Amino acid sequence: MPVSSMEQETLKSVYRHAGPEGVARPGDLAEALAVSPATITARLKKLDDQGLVEHRPYQGVTLTRKGRVAAIGAMRRHRIVERFLADMLGYAWNEADRLATAFEHELPQEVEDRLFVALDRPESCPHGFPIPAKETAEMPEMPPLYALEPGDVAVVAVPGSTDPEIVAFLDTLGLRPGVRVEVKEKHPFDGPLVLRVAGKDRTLGATVANQVYVQKSA
Repeated sequence: MPVSSMEQETLKSVYRHAGPEGVARPGDLAEALAVSPATITARLKKLDDQGLVEHRPYQGVTLTRKGRVAAIGAMRRHRIVERFLADMLGYAWNEADRLATAFEHELPQEVEDRLFVALDRPESCPHGFPIPAKETAEMPEMPPLYALEPGDVAVVAVPGSTDPEIVAFLDTLGLRPGVRVEVKEKHPFDGPLVLRVAGKDRTLGATVANQVYVQKSA
């Protein structure tokens, strides 16, 4: 049975909201998707019936392997469409997320595949998040910037849902998607980070640093 656009968005939300144990709370999903608790419960039951999630009342919801493949496949498509909007149509990276959601679900698989090739097989979306391989159940780990320790080097990714004022502030520090940073200092008790960005030291507080994600370099 084909997975509907709303079900794809629900699978992506389960993936994003799953904690360290891989469990997402239905209340968090309802809030993220701006639907009622009853609606999210009905969606999760349908996804459970399809073998895409395991939903245990009062215990949360987890993706099955089949569900992980479907969720990551939906994220791959979204990121390819974002790349098309940014690279081919000239949209700003922080506009591409909203626009991609409007039509990505109607894209035939053949068109998605051809877009990927036409874009020269990009490795990441305009926000800096990796574009996963087809039919995979694995994604590179993307911890928040604040999880890094002194000496760590990483490449920055900024979610499309980030507050525009925070995006503008990050831009003044040179912290844009795809930028490489090195952690020079991390002050204790939730203190700020000192980062090396394009040859300059920049200071970033914990609140904002936890809204930026990174892919660590070897």
